[in-house]
Amino acid sequence: MGKTLICYFSASEWRVTEIVARKMAEATGADLFEIVPEVPYTKGDIRWTNPLARCTKERFGNLPVPYKGKIENISDYDLILLGFPIWYGGAPNIVLTFISEQDTSGKKIGAFATSGGTGVGRVFKKIEPCLSSSAKIVGAKLFKGNSAPEELAAWVESL
Repeated sequence: MGKTLICYFSASEWRVTEIVARKMAEATGADLFEIVPEVPYTKGDIRWTNPLARCTKERFGNLPVPYKGKIENISDYDLILLGFPIWYGGAPNIVLTFISEQDTSGKKIGAFATSGGTGVGRVFKKIEPCLSSSAKIVGAKLFKGNSAPEELAAWVESL
């Protein structure tokens, strides 16, 4: 297997997606890139039950979300894993903004999500249009913060 890059976005105060991403990187030797919004999210911003919350406006307005940093060497990676909490049945807009700005030509793309109740069902429905036409979607899985490193590593190996 070639080089793997784990790109993750974690928003809640519990940082569950970050916990999973870090454990996965440690268990597999993958590199990490945190997708950090230029304007940090507050608790109120991610309260999806509020129709005026920032996350709601972003999702239903199809708004791009600027992020900090850049991956200088994306060409070095064969597998890119996107980690995120599920918002409105899919990836948050910041993840869509991030992946649409990357050259994913010829890359394998996987997704892992964290959620209190929603499954990964169709997470690629909104991600796929953001990818280069030659990118290959290889799988998606839901994990919990207490997922064992062996389980995380086995999933990455299966891709």
